[in-house]
Amino acid sequence: MGEGMAGCLLSEGVAGTKEKPLVVWNRTGSKCTALKDKFPDKVIEVKDSAKDVVESCGVTYSMLSTPDASRAVFDAADGVLAGVAEGRSIVDCATLAEADMQRMNEAVVAKGGRFLEAPVSGSKGPAATGALIFLCAGNKAVFDEIVDSALAAMGKASHYFGSEVGYGTRAKLVVNSLMGSMLAAFGEGLALAESVGLDGSKMVEVIGQGAIQSPVFGLKGPKMLVKDHAPNFPLKHASKDMTLASAMAKKAGVEFSVNNQAESLFRKATEDKELNIADEDFSAVFELIHKESTSEYSRKRKAE
Repeated sequence: MGEGMAGCLLSEGVAGTKEKPLVVWNRTGSKCTALKDKFPDKVIEVKDSAKDVVESCGVTYSMLSTPDASRAVFDAADGVLAGVAEGRSIVDCATLAEADMQRMNEAVVAKGGRFLEAPVSGSKGPAATGALIFLCAGNKAVFDEIVDSALAAMGKASHYFGSEVGYGTRAKLVVNSLMGSMLAAFGEGLALAESVGLDGSKMVEVIGQGAIQSPVFGLKGPKMLVKDHAPNFPLKHASKDMTLASAMAKKAGVEFSVNNQAESLFRKATEDKELNIADEDFSAVFELIHKESTSEYSRKRKAE
């Protein structure tokens, strides 16, 4: 995700010049080297730590995969918070729990910095093509400063949900819980179709022609049928988001049984050592659906 987003900042001229270099750090240093190799004509400065990046930049964007990774990088002695000072701005694009975002906001503001939560809707493909959707809350001045420049380069839309940090995360969890529930239901529908003798490809076509059509179904369906789960949005991350959404719904007192059932399915698929699909695309939940089905078609598919 971060690679694609950085690439968009470079390609759109938001950063990458002598006057405005792109300053980067990654837990895996080779990724920074690869970015420099990919954009040899751009000015890219690789730092030794997250702290060094924050100290060098007016605005720092952070994109990390899990709450644990985010916490480790933020709180480290040479991490994000260590570099924050008066006038520094942090834009966090990860999908975390509300409490995580609120804690980081309080810590940044306490040191005189500014904080904007900006989780994104979209996976690796949209990140690489500048088609993410930013769901923001927090410091409005930061949002106004970057919405028509950096956010426009990395995304196709940006939404501001108010000054209270947590609302961007709420919006993201609503989106991802719905997406996961849709994908789980779609997978069960395809498994049922093929198990009763219908052609899966034909059913994907039919679904795409009616009121229930969805880009998710159109993109994932053909690949699911042939066990192609090359990761764009890893299953383990989808499972994490759905678990966070279930907790949010419970706290809000909302009946959420459809999502909770889908969340259970995703969690079980992620933890299944035999299938070993946690790092595959979230469409790989389809393999658990077939594993737990007893139809003749599912048995044959599992044997292939």
